[in-house]
Amino acid sequence: MLEEAVHRYHDLLDRGNEMERARDQLWQRLEEARLVFGGRPLSPYLRPHFVSRSQFAFIVDVCQRLWPAIERVAHRALDDESLMDYLGLTDGERRLVRLDPGFPDVSPTARWDSFLTDGEYHFVELNAETPAGIAYADAAAQIFGQLDVMKAFAEHYHLVPLSGREKLLDVLLATYRRFGGRESRPHIAIVDMRGVPTTREFELFQEFFAARGYPAIIVDPRELAFRRGKLYAGDFRIDVIYKRLLVNDFLDILDEAGDLLKAYEAGAVCLVNSFRGKLIHKKLLFGVFTDERFASLFTDDERELMRRHIPWTRRFEDRKTMYRGKAIDLVEFVRRNRHQFVLKPNDEYGGKGIFIGWESDEARWDAAIQTALQHGYLVQERVATSREVFPWIVDGRRVEFVEQLTDLDPLLFKGRVGSAFTRLSGTELCNVTAGGGMVPTFIIDRKE
Repeated sequence: MLEEAVHRYHDLLDRGNEMERARDQLWQRLEEARLVFGGRPLSPYLRPHFVSRSQFAFIVDVCQRLWPAIERVAHRALDDESLMDYLGLTDGERRLVRLDPGFPDVSPTARWDSFLTDGEYHFVELNAETPAGIAYADAAAQIFGQLDVMKAFAEHYHLVPLSGREKLLDVLLATYRRFGGRESRPHIAIVDMRGVPTTREFELFQEFFAARGYPAIIVDPRELAFRRGKLYAGDFRIDVIYKRLLVNDFLDILDEAGDLLKAYEAGAVCLVNSFRGKLIHKKLLFGVFTDERFASLFTDDERELMRRHIPWTRRFEDRKTMYRGKAIDLVEFVRRNRHQFVLKPNDEYGGKGIFIGWESDEARWDAAIQTALQHGYLVQERVATSREVFPWIVDGRRVEFVEQLTDLDPLLFKGRVGSAFTRLSGTELCNVTAGGGMVPTFIIDRKE
């Protein structure tokens, strides 16, 4: 059904001057909405990503059945220094995660990065610290839904757009109540460094919160002041922080942004996600899932889910371990089988520092192994990736049909899937920061 739907959509674009009209409509609306990331259009494609209702139900089921195991790892790590060691938390991070945020949820909002193929579904990372893309995806879905070609396509298919801003607001408010907050209309601060490429998404959230009756401000953490038991940005009292600030960035500026930490330690502000999200944001969470050392942490059902959907992952170090039922010398095995593996830094984003074995010759892979051994890397098994052809707008003018890596990103709110979007890339690094783009995800069903 999906293959047929894509062909029908592309056929609609090929009729008359529909391609040019759709291009002009989309480009104009992207500019009007200022839907940009780092100064470039975020969705320069003429088609959204389609998933079937049964596919989406399957994705929801897998994500939500895994979530209790994820939270269990985080809570266990708080009491188990050796598990915190394995996850790779620094001294500064440990200080932050040990502070009580005032509510039990480790990551009220999260985002999986995953690949859905005909026969398999694999996660490759979990962003549990400060997942981006929620408001971007909502805005893109609204824009695509207004295109004439989408309206023509809807004559043949039921279309269900996905949205997350309302769910994000619900999570902020529910967490604030659990925290003990009493303001009927709490003031929300969207906190991150000035000048980050996601600033436009912050503005979309600010507009949305204000439209729902919740005063909101975008503020740099260095501009916050803790006085008389409350946290302020100028004269703006802050009750809830929607934290988009990365923990590593915060630790770098702690001398300048100490009032945020003082307010958090005093229980004067509700921080969502809290610093404890760092526990399961580390990429070595997948090592905990798949390393035989930690099998006792999980139920039989959870281990089977992980076997099917989590790629084999290990902290990259000189050790012996198990791979597909056989004992191996980890470093030498990875050295000899580069076509099967990728080396990743444990705590980076935007595709930084990743070495892809199947794209490396022997010399480059040997150099990558030396770097990985010295700088806290993990090794992860290659998974089946998804690729689809999308009509891509080049320089705002011509349209080319190009095959793109298709990374489906379910968005979780208190452990429940509430939305999703899809990232596209022409390379193996499917990441907007690394130069890719995104499109909204639509659930579709054929009309009888």
